[in-house]
Amino acid sequence: MNICYQQFNTPVGHIRIVADNSSLRAVVFSGNWTKFRDKTGDIRCESNAIIKETWSQLQEYFAGERKVFTLPLHISGTGFQEKAWKALLEIPYAETRSYQEQSCMMGFPKAFRATGSANGANPIPIVIPCHRVIGKSGKISGFAGGPEAKEFLLRLEGHSISDRRLTATPSGTAVE
Repeated sequence: MNICYQQFNTPVGHIRIVADNSSLRAVVFSGNWTKFRDKTGDIRCESNAIIKETWSQLQEYFAGERKVFTLPLHISGTGFQEKAWKALLEIPYAETRSYQEQSCMMGFPKAFRATGSANGANPIPIVIPCHRVIGKSGKISGFAGGPEAKEFLLRLEGHSISDRRLTATPSGTAVE
């Protein structure tokens, strides 16, 4: 199996899109690339149809023209991680959930710290929208691309933010 990658410049910094010939495997921020590459093994700097389609859909997302990604995903983690990542895919565009709410969605209401750790291991950020999970108080933290990137993505989706806290939902309802 040929696993390939290409680097792209985005509004949230340089990313590398990693895919085989049938599915997207990762979106990696530059600061995480060396660690990712070291554990991935043989990977080639070239493109394929999945990388091209992922880049096209990401460009549409950053332009505000795409709300849902339609890409074949290859996710591989522990059973708990995969459950967390699938729960992330259920959070609609422009909505957020707390780590506790996500844990409840998964059937593990007290496992919000473990849920946060699983989100931190999400191999396909942005596409699998871990940026939509925030602290119960509205605090913005924990994102592979850093807090500025998470804030950018939340603002792109229509959220108001001040002092690294979500201050209102897109509809204007205050966060509790």
